[in-house]
Amino acid sequence: MVVLIVGISLTGYIAYKFLGTQKGTLLAGVLGGLISSTATTVSYARRTVENTNLTNLAAVVIVIASCVSLGRVLVEVAAVAPVAFASMAPPLAAILAVSIVIAAAMFLRQPSRDTQMPEQKNPAELKTAFIFAAIYTVVLLAVAAAKEHFGSAGFYTVAVFSGLTDMDAITLSSARLVESGRTDLSTGWRAILIAAMSNFVFKFGTVSLLGHRLLTLLIGTAFGLILICSAVVLWFWPV
Repeated sequence: MVVLIVGISLTGYIAYKFLGTQKGTLLAGVLGGLISSTATTVSYARRTVENTNLTNLAAVVIVIASCVSLGRVLVEVAAVAPVAFASMAPPLAAILAVSIVIAAAMFLRQPSRDTQMPEQKNPAELKTAFIFAAIYTVVLLAVAAAKEHFGSAGFYTVAVFSGLTDMDAITLSSARLVESGRTDLSTGWRAILIAAMSNFVFKFGTVSLLGHRLLTLLIGTAFGLILICSAVVLWFWPV
């Protein structure tokens, strides 16, 4: 699991190093999502306080990075739950599609397409890998214990807290439990979607605390639409 996650992040980091820091908005968002959408959100939110002219651009980068993080979720599910992937992917892909439409609309309205990416940390450092390993182990244990003692409600509670800052651990844990038959498909993908919703809320809170007020409005609108669609899928999806 460590190799999988570090490999995904390292792909974005290597591209960032080879391509340099002065890149277009789209590429900045994609690379930011591959490395860490949360770190990208923090970096760009801070920059809007220093330079308010970057507010619209920062909003686009943050939303694109969040789209990539959802795509990353699908890659992780496919990697660790290939048998269950076909059943788990559609509702998650539906939210990804909604996010892409919103990001595309914001991108096309953005007059300036050039941005300088903040310096990124190397995700392959041993410290980073060990921290993820620890988080993954704790989440896997918490998810299994919550499912055993409290049923689906306990599982979803763990997903909410786990998804606040990191989507990888809860995604991999849920997918593994579904693939091994220790939880059902519906509970598995719903836990991942709940974690994603929690992550969107956390990133909006980060923007509210660190970013310009206009950025808060833009991100609040974009993430609000995504959360509403997520809630609809969560409630009405048949499986």
